[in-house]
Amino acid sequence: MSDFRLEHDSLGSVKVPQSVLWGAQTERSRQNFQTGGPMPYPVIKALLQIKKAAAKVNSSLSEIDPAKATLIEETVDQLLKQDHRKDFPLVVYQTGSGTQTNMNVNEVIVHYAAQIAPDLPLSPNDDVNHAQSSNDTFPAAMMIAAYQACVDLLPVLTQLITAFQKKQTEFATIVKIGRTHLQDATPLTVGQEISGWISALEHDQQYLKQNMATLLELPLGGTAVGTGLNTPANFDQKIVADLAATYQIPFIVAPNKFQGLANHSGLNMIHGCLRTLASDLLKIGNDIRFLASGPRAGYGELIIPANEPGSSIMPGKVNPTQVEALTMVVARIMGNDTTLNFAASQGNFEMNVYKPIIIATFLESTELLTSSIHSLTEKLVKGLQVNAPRMQALVENSLMLVTALTPHIGYEKSAQIAQSAQKQGTTLREAALASGAVTATEFDQWVKPAAMTHPAP
Repeated sequence: MSDFRLEHDSLGSVKVPQSVLWGAQTERSRQNFQTGGPMPYPVIKALLQIKKAAAKVNSSLSEIDPAKATLIEETVDQLLKQDHRKDFPLVVYQTGSGTQTNMNVNEVIVHYAAQIAPDLPLSPNDDVNHAQSSNDTFPAAMMIAAYQACVDLLPVLTQLITAFQKKQTEFATIVKIGRTHLQDATPLTVGQEISGWISALEHDQQYLKQNMATLLELPLGGTAVGTGLNTPANFDQKIVADLAATYQIPFIVAPNKFQGLANHSGLNMIHGCLRTLASDLLKIGNDIRFLASGPRAGYGELIIPANEPGSSIMPGKVNPTQVEALTMVVARIMGNDTTLNFAASQGNFEMNVYKPIIIATFLESTELLTSSIHSLTEKLVKGLQVNAPRMQALVENSLMLVTALTPHIGYEKSAQIAQSAQKQGTTLREAALASGAVTATEFDQWVKPAAMTHPAP
């Protein structure tokens, strides 16, 4: 038996491996484009759902044989039941419209359907792709996959916020020194410091939630350039309604299909929300690893879980590896944002031709964030502890407690006390008493670190 079979498309015959489910156009692309990794599988699954919905709508509008429509639906259901990513081998770096991936999906449906009903042959273009174009199905699949990815990210972010909230409560009364400009500042509690991290993440979560609706706009029915050529009346409304029911997501027909094909502003804007989240995670991660630096020659205020040995030469060393992994993820997302931002700007005339790289970078960012946030929560935040004696010692030795004296003796005299203590190497209390501006009773009454964290109005 030959290892190959002959498949045909509009350009002629193509030798295709005997065992595969794809056809001529997929094989041409497989031979012509071999750079980079495969098209993200969530895009493939979204395209499969689009093909199923199109078959149902086309049948209801008497556009294709009902028996063929039923076969397409059954075939898609079978393909979605198992992981068939091996049957979708095409890479991201292909045509900028995703045409070959759209045809790959069409051809796989045709060949898989032939195994189910060999006496009812399907055409990849005339049946499976009926009333569609790669130019509207691929961007619709991008939006579906992107929305689902954001939905998957949100609960993981909630888990991180919840873990920090528990630590905020646990360390609510522990006083530590604050820092601004990398210099000593006035005291606050550990709980207050963590509350700032929580609020940043909650804001990021709201930014994402409030803007995700832009990903609900599907340009199906626009076909080649947005005019809807070769689509029956109401096809767009019916197919989007079917997809909304299937996913239980309120998808809508894109208000302007020309924009839906030529611009990907929504994906660009939502990735900006992901970038903002990544920026805040970087800041929080850096705070944690610097506060945990030491344990004896650094800040030494936080104690991170010892998940693995930190050195192959230094016994007993513990490194902030979860934060390091997170910050590398952030670096990747920053790069992805630049890539996506540039790609989104290339909507020449009636179609953006950077579609595959836009959705590939978007999905990589969401997947990296989802995984790294989960890991940070489980492997670091839940096990985070404080070095209370170290914090107390730093507070007691801080010169910025002098701020509590300024309402009583003024800024200039307070500054002189702090400068004297620093120059003489004494405590703030000793310098204050030596200045004659403050008595021991007054100092003890006015300089109370815990009270400074919740000053009276």
